Amino acid sequence: MPLSKIQDIGNQVVPNLGSRNMIINGDFKVAQRGTSSTTSGMQTVDRMNLIHSGTDESPTQAQVDVASGTTPYSLGFRKAFRVTNGNQTSGAGAADFIQYEQGIEASRIHPYGWDSTSTSSNITMSFWVKSSVATTFLGSLRATDSTKIYNWDTGALSTNTWTKVTKTIPGASGVTINNDNGLGLQWLLWPYLGTNYTGGGTPNAWKAHDSNDWGASAASTSWYTTNDATFEITGLQIEVGDTATEFEHRSFGEELALCQRYYYKNMDSPPADNI
Repeated sequence: MPLSKIQDIGNQVVPNLGSRNMIINGDFKVAQRGTSSTTSGMQTVDRMNLIHSGTDESPTQAQVDVASGTTPYSLGFRKAFRVTNGNQTSGAGAADFIQYEQGIEASRIHPYGWDSTSTSSNITMSFWVKSSVATTFLGSLRATDSTKIYNWDTGALSTNTWTKVTKTIPGASGVTINNDNGLGLQWLLWPYLGTNYTGGGTPNAWKAHDSNDWGASAASTSWYTTNDATFEITGLQIEVGDTATEFEHRSFGEELALCQRYYYKNMDSPPADNI
């Protein structure tokens, strides 16, 4: 862990618990555009794309409440991002997909001190997920400037059970990230990914990427072929180091300000202060 992210407290050396999450709106509480949509793209929660193609019926993306009594709720999460599958009558096509995505601006990554080219420098991503169908889901992290991709999966999920997924990813030779306002890292997760996009190769390792190679193995079709199946996520965090720390809860105002670098909703008559 870089020295800039460490504080000395007495005889202890502990991680700095502030400003460590590269992800913006990882608890999905900001939704300037709306709270539900069947249109592909960034239509509801800020900074999160829900893209679908080849579907017979459009899935629904929505900001939803986290139920009280669940583990994420006890950890302070009140919102999640849910996709509800439509009725895919023609089955799981090779060119079909439903994709969660957040892009991280390259210049946002550099201050955290990750040496993306070093195998001894790690980042760790963590998040909570829940699926109405018990299966394993595919994901990837793409370094766009160097055309590299790192494929991973969630592991087997139980039905309607919140599960925390944690993955530690080392740097690697050739994984470069420019210090500019372009796309530096692209975080991806697929409720379904057709076989046209699963090019094989070794999972949990960086490799060269091409347009037909997004997943290391064939995706399960069980979620996609189940009418109105749901998939939810909350608490998405990517941080430097080999340990998943507690989620960095930022205030609504802080999260909104971070989102507004990329999008803001102009209100002709903003509401008056009520606190």
